[in-house]
Amino acid sequence: MSSPAETFSGPRDSESVKSRWHSTRAQFFGIGAFYIAVVVFFTLTSDYFFSYSNALNILTNVTVIGIVALGQTLAIVSGGFDLSVSGVVPLGAVTFVIFSNAEMATPAAMLFAMLVGAAVGVFNGLIVTKVGINPLIATLGTLSITAGLAYALSNGVTIPMKNIDAGVLAERTWGRVPYYVVTLIGLSLIMWFAMRFTVIGRRIYAIGGNREASRLAGLRVDEITIAIYATCAGLAAFAGVVVSSQLLAGSATVGADAALTSIASVILGGAALFGGVGGVGGTLLGVLVLGTIANGMALLMVPAFYQQIATGVILLLAVGFGRLRAVISG
Repeated sequence: MSSPAETFSGPRDSESVKSRWHSTRAQFFGIGAFYIAVVVFFTLTSDYFFSYSNALNILTNVTVIGIVALGQTLAIVSGGFDLSVSGVVPLGAVTFVIFSNAEMATPAAMLFAMLVGAAVGVFNGLIVTKVGINPLIATLGTLSITAGLAYALSNGVTIPMKNIDAGVLAERTWGRVPYYVVTLIGLSLIMWFAMRFTVIGRRIYAIGGNREASRLAGLRVDEITIAIYATCAGLAAFAGVVVSSQLLAGSATVGADAALTSIASVILGGAALFGGVGGVGGTLLGVLVLGTIANGMALLMVPAFYQQIATGVILLLAVGFGRLRAVISG
């Protein structure tokens, strides 16, 4: 006889995961159609939009938020979310530059910066699971702490990177594509496979679908939740490393909008704030939609504050469409 925990890796759980993927299909294709319409619109209104160089520009601009959004996907699918990424991104950028300027090897500096982020995530996970603080309040408090630490470590100024070679992630590879874009693609494939085909991925969906039922079934809900927050914050710190590689400097002001934009991308891609629904493909599509709209509006010389308005309107429409879909299907 199978143990209760094994029920989340057997046929029933496979069917449950498939049903969740089917439930997001309508929104995924809807957002995909919307994205095509956006591309057509900007192609017709701007002479510079539909070109290889601009497509590459869009990819390079969305990579940082894309990396953050991958971690945010794990948090939201599991039934939580992480606002502290807006503080972890600059903290990762500043610590990477500090470690690099201390003549630490670049791979080690990257690793230590990510470990700093992961430590923040473990702290988030502990106060959410063991103390019982709501993720909104917990990660909002951690956001203030991490943002303050980034300012304290940098003394409120931009720290230039002494070793230019440490900005290796910004170097170009084939087709003038930077290494960090290739890294985003690789991370996306790994996370897609893990969430779609592995036991841990199915358990993340199970926890997001019904946390208490998962606990009663024998899953180690608290430990998995802590690991999710650690991964989310670790990826946010890595996004900070990417930013510092681009700028060849560390600053406490980068990534201030990481939380809002990453959550918007995940929700736009079909995830549900109550958990149990969502995926990497939808998140990346959401990131592309927001990035393409920002790029197109910039080419049309639309003021930046209108871009913020557009992001908010699109997010509200996406949430409203998801809610309508849930009511119709339920």
